Amino acid sequence: MIKVENIFKSFGNEEVLKGVSTIFEKGKTNLIIGQSGSGKTVFIKCLLGLFTPEKGRIIYEEMAIQDMNKDQKSELRQQMGMLFQGGALFDSMNIEENVMFPLRMFGKSNKSEMLDRVNEVLKRVNLENVNKKLPAEISGGMQKRVAIARAIVNKPKYLFCDEPNSGLDPRTATVIDNLIQEITKEYDITTVINTHDMNSVMEIGETIIFLKEGKLVWKGDKTEIFKTDNEAVTDFVYSSDLFKKIREVQIKEK
Repeated sequence: MIKVENIFKSFGNEEVLKGVSTIFEKGKTNLIIGQSGSGKTVFIKCLLGLFTPEKGRIIYEEMAIQDMNKDQKSELRQQMGMLFQGGALFDSMNIEENVMFPLRMFGKSNKSEMLDRVNEVLKRVNLENVNKKLPAEISGGMQKRVAIARAIVNKPKYLFCDEPNSGLDPRTATVIDNLIQEITKEYDITTVINTHDMNSVMEIGETIIFLKEGKLVWKGDKTEIFKTDNEAVTDFVYSSDLFKKIREVQIKEK
């Protein structure tokens, strides 16, 4: 679990986060949504410890990042897995080397043990016999699954995903969404996903927070989001053509 207590973050005279408080639950897919410029990226970077809020606290289990010493922060980072927007695979490394990279950085296993773990997580994301291929030799969806394998190879307690469906077709995006949710529950991870994709909200939005202009203005789940009368949320939800059609159907049925 991650608990956020009233955090503020500014850059110069621009206040980006304005007193955000929430809880990200263990074993659930926790989504952060909102329009561009709402503060989502800054918020997730604060959670990762890349930015330090001027006020407020971010608590992992029972200890705030602000109270951790250097060694404790290092240990926390080793408990985090990160799925980047573009996958961020190393072009010059093959798939096996990409997935093994965090084990080399933080692990204490020998080469044989690391390889066993690499094969285990590749199998978990339904990728086998691709170890020696380069990222350019596999599809975008496969690259994203490799990135997921790399994110979980160190058995993290916390998984952060930044726009995990960026650049994917709808069918592949759904596969990635479902895989993230399956892994979250299987390993009992606290998963935080930064997204603007309403398909993801519909598929895996167990806990959702909506940010607007640096403030948390709504919190709920994927069923409640379609019932809210919060204007900022409804504008966001029904901004796509798909959800405009859903809205039209709902209105006709009333």
